[in-house]
Amino acid sequence: MHTRAASWLRHRLGRVVVMSYALALFLPGPGLWLRRPHPLPIPPTHLTLHTAPLLLSLVLCSAGLQVPVRALGRLLRRPKALLAGLVLHLAIPLAVVPLVAFLLRRTPDTDGGSGLLTAMILVVAMPVAAGATVWTDKGDGDQPTMVGLVLASTLLSPVTTPLLLQTLAPLLSGGYAHTLAATGQLAEGGFALTAVVLPRAAGLLGALVLPARLLHRLQLTVTPLALTGSLLLTYVNASGALGSVLTRPRPLLFAAALAVAALVCLLSFALGRAAARVLRLEAGTASSLTLACGMNNSSASAVLITSTLPDKPHLLLPVLTYGLLQKTAASRMVTRLRRDPAPPAGP
Repeated sequence: MHTRAASWLRHRLGRVVVMSYALALFLPGPGLWLRRPHPLPIPPTHLTLHTAPLLLSLVLCSAGLQVPVRALGRLLRRPKALLAGLVLHLAIPLAVVPLVAFLLRRTPDTDGGSGLLTAMILVVAMPVAAGATVWTDKGDGDQPTMVGLVLASTLLSPVTTPLLLQTLAPLLSGGYAHTLAATGQLAEGGFALTAVVLPRAAGLLGALVLPARLLHRLQLTVTPLALTGSLLLTYVNASGALGSVLTRPRPLLFAAALAVAALVCLLSFALGRAAARVLRLEAGTASSLTLACGMNNSSASAVLITSTLPDKPHLLLPVLTYGLLQKTAASRMVTRLRRDPAPPAGP
């Protein structure tokens, strides 16, 4: 039953995601309610439920349970792609974001597009998306390399995320520079650890220590719950961005968000692909490296915005746009890489 439910969701994931966005557009009320913190009536404690971080933790924990831990051993013998991916994960934002900032400053926007730029910085500073492993499988990519990149970027995120936010904050003007710096301090203070690293580590620990039969049963139970949680998280985040669209339409903001997100997404994929060619990686490894460079955990950045910047829901719009575009770009990239494999690896 659980297997059929997970398979049904996976095969219709694209359509269901679109339905989540449509529901957020026309019925944002429940999503907006779920975005708010809710005190739990459990005396004498004073616990508060934050729905979005909880759903993100469920998704990341489930992803950790799916990791083929034993297949990661080969990365220690051939670490070139893993090291290259981690370097590019830091280098691409430092190359792409200043270019986008330069282009935005040439627009008539009074703050030089600092709002859009803030959202993009929060996306590219996040670790590699766990969903990249799905596209790696579809593109016959090197799954151990991709899993290694997802795990390594996640474990390093308490250091790399604040570092990138603080480094790129001077590109912003007005109050956005202070906002991003404060968000970076919060990420350094615990968000990346508690909302990203610990849930993934818990799932990974389960994959390591649980007996095979018990692990399989747990995966069958958790996977459909995580897929449902991912869709609910998409709806909650989209409600924050789209909740006021019908009452206060902002077509220029939509167009700008689409343009900026598309530029950042395409440049990230292109730079990853170029690096794979320069390194002369095998076709499967080149596919994994390219996807890792272009796919960031946009859900984590949306949750960070929801948790730390509740007064700036418009920042969610380019983040959600990026999330859709990176899946579209991944689909096209996988198809192209299968038709046009990278040059064979050198001796």
